Amino acid sequence: MKSIARLLVFALFAGAALGYGLHDWAHRPLPTGSPADTPVEVTVAPGSSVRSIGAQFEAAGIPLNPTLLTILARLERRGTRLQAGTYAVTGKLTPETLLDKMEAGDVVRFTLVVPEGWTFAQMRALIANQPDIRQTVRELSDTELMTAVGAPNGAAEGEFFPDTYVFTRGTTDLELYRRAYRAMQKRLADAWSSRAPDLPLATAYEALTLASVVEKETGRSEDRPQVAAVFINRLRRGMLLQTDPTVIYGMGTRFDGNLRKADLTTDTPFNTYLRPGLPPTPIALVGVAALAAVVNPPHTDALYFVARGDGSSEFSGRLDEHNRAVDRYQRGGLSRSRP
Repeated sequence: MKSIARLLVFALFAGAALGYGLHDWAHRPLPTGSPADTPVEVTVAPGSSVRSIGAQFEAAGIPLNPTLLTILARLERRGTRLQAGTYAVTGKLTPETLLDKMEAGDVVRFTLVVPEGWTFAQMRALIANQPDIRQTVRELSDTELMTAVGAPNGAAEGEFFPDTYVFTRGTTDLELYRRAYRAMQKRLADAWSSRAPDLPLATAYEALTLASVVEKETGRSEDRPQVAAVFINRLRRGMLLQTDPTVIYGMGTRFDGNLRKADLTTDTPFNTYLRPGLPPTPIALVGVAALAAVVNPPHTDALYFVARGDGSSEFSGRLDEHNRAVDRYQRGGLSRSRP
């Protein structure tokens, strides 16, 4: 009986010691080999067991004992709730707080900034060169890509929303394109549903197309409504839009940074100095403000505007006023650099 009692006492003390040791280990900062505030990134593969997670951290140079981690996760009943992904580990993190982090899915996130006014080609190049995005559609044509995102037509320009997109490592390029496409369709539908009556625009796509021109023609955000109103007024009167950014877009890679008189007289589907109405497609990625300006333009008699050289524009209602403004601000003639 005494030997059994001794064994029970020994087991009790051993269990207590083990429990204390596990508790101490669970709350001890993980040595990363880097300064405390410098994160070390560790990627946990999908479907990993707790033991495998510990092994992956050890392989990354962080001594996270797989056996102790497995015991801790089982005692706390968290083994099946840990999420895969890339985690930032600093010297302040303990095994306990690491489990908290993994249970919450607090993975490293990256941002992709797609500016308003960029072309879709620029957006594609940006996404294709992001090392943290998994490339799956880089070799597709624009038309094939539009089919992949579920779009009803093949024209890609203007159909994706320029924004800051947050994603995790391994997100596919197609997922980002789908997010940007859905975001643009939602904002376009919202804008079109709140449009002013009697606009000289027959469809939401025409509004998107004009908004892309406004996006490229606006140097300062406060001028955007006035720029939109000028184009709306010109469409109502059957006047040519005569906007340089459409000509530049139609030139493609031939544009060298300077727009010349010969360019304005060279016909392309996008030359609004020669062709009436809107260009056949948008010419850029469109923000919410440009859409709002086009579907609800202010009332004005302005039919012309010219850049002052400081980003703002001078608006005129008569051609003679406009010509004087051109003389004042554009004395260099037609050869000028455009963004």
